[in-house]
Amino acid sequence: MLKTALKPRWIAGLVFALLLSAVFVLLSQWQLSRSTQHEAPVSPGIEEVKPLVDVLQPGQFFPGSVSDQMVTATGSYDPAKQVLVEGRLYNGQKGFWIVSAFAVDNAPKLSGVAASPKTWIPVARGWVADAAQAVPPPSGTITLTGRLLPSEAPVPNVDAGPGRASAVAVAELINVWDVSSYQGFVAATSELAGGVPVVVNDAVKPLNIPAQPPEQQINWLNLFYSVEWVVFAGFALYIWWRMVADDYRRELEDDEFDEDNHHPNEPTSPEPQQPGPEQKVQ
Repeated sequence: MLKTALKPRWIAGLVFALLLSAVFVLLSQWQLSRSTQHEAPVSPGIEEVKPLVDVLQPGQFFPGSVSDQMVTATGSYDPAKQVLVEGRLYNGQKGFWIVSAFAVDNAPKLSGVAASPKTWIPVARGWVADAAQAVPPPSGTITLTGRLLPSEAPVPNVDAGPGRASAVAVAELINVWDVSSYQGFVAATSELAGGVPVVVNDAVKPLNIPAQPPEQQINWLNLFYSVEWVVFAGFALYIWWRMVADDYRRELEDDEFDEDNHHPNEPTSPEPQQPGPEQKVQ
């Protein structure tokens, strides 16, 4: 079969099949690159510090457009409303976030029987390696700056214990603190008291959470097309191989036919009989 495949026309056919397969592979790569799409890139405007009361309304759904926005707010902490969120990493080490309730000045007040006189927002103030290193929030009027983040999902079937939480879940915290709250929390980057930075001990590490990169979305239709083009590339080579195999079988059949024509099985003609001696008639 190798002799058949080395015929000029089949060598040319192989070159054509390889070129066609290469085109199909390139189309597959193109479709694969389109199958993974990024969400809208992070807007540079999120690093511009804006008033919290202008960015988010309490009691309303947290829009994705304000996620990671740097915000500022003035108000006060309640030292009785503080939890430690476990399992948080800082430079690869597990520890706790200190999350305190912050009453926002000039924030819209919610109505309803269960609504509190003030509107609050959870503030992740820092990280500590040990729960004993947690400090109470500063007293008095505080102006804080930080990154606005959506509420985390509560961890099911987990009881972190008194004064602890498994996540910064606003739905759980407002029940523990019995307050009206924004549907999100602030990861603080600075706290000012009377225009002076609040001093905490060295055990409390600032969070400084950066803006999260846009998520990737998979377009399954483009992914299917990329696999389909690879199949077409393999099919082009298979067609070439089948055509060579068919040509090889035809050659074998022609050889058998030629051998049969060189050795015919024809019957031999009878030899002429020699006349016998004449018999005399008596």
